Amino acid sequence: MSRPSIDINSDMGESFGAWRMGADEGLMAHLSSANIACGAHAGDATVMRRTVRLARDHGVTVGAHPGFPDLQGFGRREMTMDPRDLEDCIVAQIGALAGIARAEGVTLGHVKAHGALYNMAVRNRTLADAIARAIASFDRSLVMFGLPGSELLEAGRAAGLRVAAEGFADRSYEADGSLTPRSRPGAVIHDADAVVTRAVRMVRDGVVLTATGETLPLRIDTICVHGDTPGADALARRLRAGLAEADIDVRSLQSPHD
Repeated sequence: MSRPSIDINSDMGESFGAWRMGADEGLMAHLSSANIACGAHAGDATVMRRTVRLARDHGVTVGAHPGFPDLQGFGRREMTMDPRDLEDCIVAQIGALAGIARAEGVTLGHVKAHGALYNMAVRNRTLADAIARAIASFDRSLVMFGLPGSELLEAGRAAGLRVAAEGFADRSYEADGSLTPRSRPGAVIHDADAVVTRAVRMVRDGVVLTATGETLPLRIDTICVHGDTPGADALARRLRAGLAEADIDVRSLQSPHD
């Protein structure tokens, strides 16, 4: 019987001009997939190219991380967009990163929506369908990330895409499987030991404890470490070491499986 495996992803390339966000250089060594901002909620051409090169040099799969066009709000403010306008916006973002990746000899492997767009599309099928259509129209080989049991994954499947259920080791969960809003205390988990324990349980047992202490079934294909969390590089290092100690392989969703 083969050992269990999991992909570790992080949102990266979220600096913009002179403004710096995240610990990309230290974090990349511990990942198998990088979700790179495409210039709408964060990132610019220089940052995108630098981050693609960093991922390539570490053997990390590159994915697009499109969000609402909201630099001032870092893509974390809910916006109302016509679904067709949103679809076009996402195609443009994926295309921008794909062009830079091609210049660096890299092929995109996946797409993960960012921030408010991700959270809204988890429960809004119209938005989820717009994201899925955008991905499918660009490249049907791209894997679409989303929360387990969400409209995102259902929309991806309906569009004929391969989907990946995403877990969050450093975020608290509600009983319905949604993430605890960042506005609430304890929404982001900073204790490294707790993060590792939660991740191992997600991968090996398919469960996670909710904010109220209930056991929630949660089958995942990839697990996220937030790159903008202080100490994210050290946390990712601990996470990868903890998974190895639990006899769990870390590998990209694009890697061959036994």
